Amino acid sequence: AGRRALIVLAHPEKTSFNHAMVAAAASALRDKGWDVTISDLYAMEFNPVLSRRDITGPPKDPEHFVYEAEMALAWTEGRLSSDIIAEQKKIEAADLVIFQARERGTVLSPVHRHWAGWFDRVFTQGFAYSLASLYEQGPFQKKKAMLSFTTGGMGSMYTPSGINGDMNVLLWPMQRGMLHFCGFQVLAPQICYGVRHAAPEARAGMLSAWRSRLAAVGEEKPLGFVPSSCFELSVAGGFVLKQEVLAQQEGQRQGLTVGQHLGKAFPPDGQLRAPQ
Repeated sequence: AGRRALIVLAHPEKTSFNHAMVAAAASALRDKGWDVTISDLYAMEFNPVLSRRDITGPPKDPEHFVYEAEMALAWTEGRLSSDIIAEQKKIEAADLVIFQARERGTVLSPVHRHWAGWFDRVFTQGFAYSLASLYEQGPFQKKKAMLSFTTGGMGSMYTPSGINGDMNVLLWPMQRGMLHFCGFQVLAPQICYGVRHAAPEARAGMLSAWRSRLAAVGEEKPLGFVPSSCFELSVAGGFVLKQEVLAQQEGQRQGLTVGQHLGKAFPPDGQLRAPQ
């Protein structure tokens, strides 16, 4: 079977640069033999709001409805709502998932409604993660995922001295805390800075670079994260780095990652580039 890609788009305007990015991605991937599916969340009118209607049939505990637990049980019993099942089937079929949206102020703002609602409703326990299957052992460990987004601000605004903060820090919750948490091999993000104020030729260059990258995306190496084997994986151990790992890091000028920085400087661009 050929390779399959899913593009999840969260942008309301079809004349936007984000839609142009999706069109360019779909074209570039199809030219290389990929089968491409697009989930346009606005066009689909995908409901980002969590509710009891996300399951069919009576809940296990209607008096004390715990969403995550009820959704996990409903997934096991095949009682999820049809729109959730449809999105889960798309993910199951995909080798690569691309998330396309615009950024406003911080990288997380576009996910607060449609992306976050899509993740919360679709990435149910059991399907996307379990206590026994997290991070590189997660259900999606054989799949790749990447963020692609546009910003209103120029690139310098997202540096360690920029007003919006270090992009590496802004990316960590999504790339480590959501994508890699479920097992995805996370590819470096595609970021188009300052699109609104960019000249037409600059925008054309962004689209061209995106197409060129996707032509060889199947061979890309993922971002680096600390393996779970480096942690004490028990309640008694506290799920912290093992003492031998900490000992190895003594005298090092940089921390391991943005998240496990050990009070030291972050590795430069650890959330923007795959390790060499």
